[in-house]
Amino acid sequence: MDGLKVFSGRSNRVFAERICDYLGIAIGRAHVENFPDSELIVKLVDDVRGRDAFIVQGTNAPVNENLMELLTFVDCLQRASARRVTAVVPYFGYARQDRKDEGRVPITAKLVSNLITTAGADRVLAIDLHAAQIQGFFDIPVDHLLAEPVFLEYFKSLDVKDPVFLSPDVGNVKRSRGYAEKLHCELAVIDKRRISGSDALVQTIIGSVKGRDVIMVDDMIATAGTVTRAAVAVQKEGARSIRVAATHPVLCGPAVERLAGAPIDEIVVTDTIPISEATRQSLANLKVLSVAPLFGEAIRRIHRNESVSILFIK
Repeated sequence: MDGLKVFSGRSNRVFAERICDYLGIAIGRAHVENFPDSELIVKLVDDVRGRDAFIVQGTNAPVNENLMELLTFVDCLQRASARRVTAVVPYFGYARQDRKDEGRVPITAKLVSNLITTAGADRVLAIDLHAAQIQGFFDIPVDHLLAEPVFLEYFKSLDVKDPVFLSPDVGNVKRSRGYAEKLHCELAVIDKRRISGSDALVQTIIGSVKGRDVIMVDDMIATAGTVTRAAVAVQKEGARSIRVAATHPVLCGPAVERLAGAPIDEIVVTDTIPISEATRQSLANLKVLSVAPLFGEAIRRIHRNESVSILFIK
């Protein structure tokens, strides 16, 4: 692993440390501080001249601050003469603003992609983007990982008699179908109508959930309106158990309160976004799986110019 340096921003340092533990290397040394006027300064301690540099920095809340830190870190690495700079973004903020769904609104996902490219990133490594087409927003290579192998391994370890994968909305059918096919079980779909950006109304359940172990998989849980309403709906239809899985535990607004009061047996998420101790205490049914080894293996393969797509083969 000579010539490899992995640095961390402040958005999720524990995650970056887990990646480095997997790779068997020390995390890169750098100072990240704010001036009294809140401006940001990044200063590298380690030499990166001619090295393959990776900066692990998600754009989770506070989104704008973490995004600016990512851009500043990328620029710093480029100006320090790194041979290649890869932005490792465990959670890509603004991903839901990927199109103009009404008049006079921006496509902020494209703007953020442009900013990362302009800052000097040579490639991007991310996982479970909210919209897969965001890969095409970049004019640099994007390695798009899936948390699916980690979730599948966990689901296979569960003692569920008659599982059914439930898509919480029509837009998530492809993801849920993929899980159902790999575990050789059935698929059901929630037909919902969105009331607002934080709330949705369940209208119809397509498929049978009565007496079944229901598993809902999505890319993120934000305000938790969709999954909690879906959980209530399938409970009324006689589901035996209900599990919710999501790659990114955004958990904003009323999410924790909603999840704590919902008829959900287990909430399974990954460590792409740090979870506060208060949230862990409020959600006794929360299970956190690590995707850091997946990122670590991807970084190793990128550094050695080996195939990353092989990570998707199960």
